[in-house]
Amino acid sequence: MTNVSETLEAINDRAKEVGVRVRLHAAEIDGTRRIGVDEDAPVVTASVFKVPIALELARQAAEGVLDLGEPVTVPPGHPTPSPYGLATFRHEVTMSWHDLAILMIGISDNVATDLILAKVGKANVDETLRRLGFEVTNVPQDCGEVLGTIGEDLGISYEDDERLLTELPMERLTALRALRPADTCATTAEEITRLLGMIWRDEAASSTACADVRRWMELQVWPHRLRSGFPDDAIGVSGKTGTLPSVRNEVGVVEYPDGGRYAVGIFTDAVDARSRVPERDAFIGFAAARAVEWLRLPEAGSE
Repeated sequence: MTNVSETLEAINDRAKEVGVRVRLHAAEIDGTRRIGVDEDAPVVTASVFKVPIALELARQAAEGVLDLGEPVTVPPGHPTPSPYGLATFRHEVTMSWHDLAILMIGISDNVATDLILAKVGKANVDETLRRLGFEVTNVPQDCGEVLGTIGEDLGISYEDDERLLTELPMERLTALRALRPADTCATTAEEITRLLGMIWRDEAASSTACADVRRWMELQVWPHRLRSGFPDDAIGVSGKTGTLPSVRNEVGVVEYPDGGRYAVGIFTDAVDARSRVPERDAFIGFAAARAVEWLRLPEAGSE
């Protein structure tokens, strides 16, 4: 049987092959088994920060602070850029906060995210995270502010299009505030999987709120990262991606027909600024599959 050292070696070897550094943590939701690679190191969340925002929205709704069914009118031309979703709409639309949450998590809509974060408040997101015991995970910026720092640091108008940056030397790219955990939204692989475990066990908020977050994450459409490692239709995968120049992340929960549930957080940063490198996306699925396979071994937890 493969031991933990062999599993981690396989993950790190594949990371080198595809040109990324990996920070990883995977954990049983209903047990104590864990496996990780630099799981306590602070990492840039990119859009993974939308998970705690979703939790705060659901928490406030469950406690009667806001109504998820309240209509929200979104005119075209919101200043937050995004390559898809509401930023691309030409006409005014009206939808609910619940609908906006589906867009925020399902397709990682930046405009929907910034509308929700303005509604629930950064301070409230932070207060909830601290109350739950998280020391590193934070949301000091919305999408527009994160992307705005890229433009400011490079002296350009950045519209969330990584193709504009592919020729940049890596030393200039890695100096961006948006790619430094101390200067942007951050977490650790261990903390984010601990948060997911709390959401899946109804410990992060009320059962109603946690169920809403689980449902939104279940509706995520992207199959190219975490889900690629679990092609069996009987295995459920709920997730949230995170993408910035040279950064590819995904966190989520993998659920097996036998009841096994596993929280996974994988964060990668690349050795170059290429924006379309499918093997780096697929690496996330590979690493998640190997980690979860080890967790499911009967003797997991021993060498």
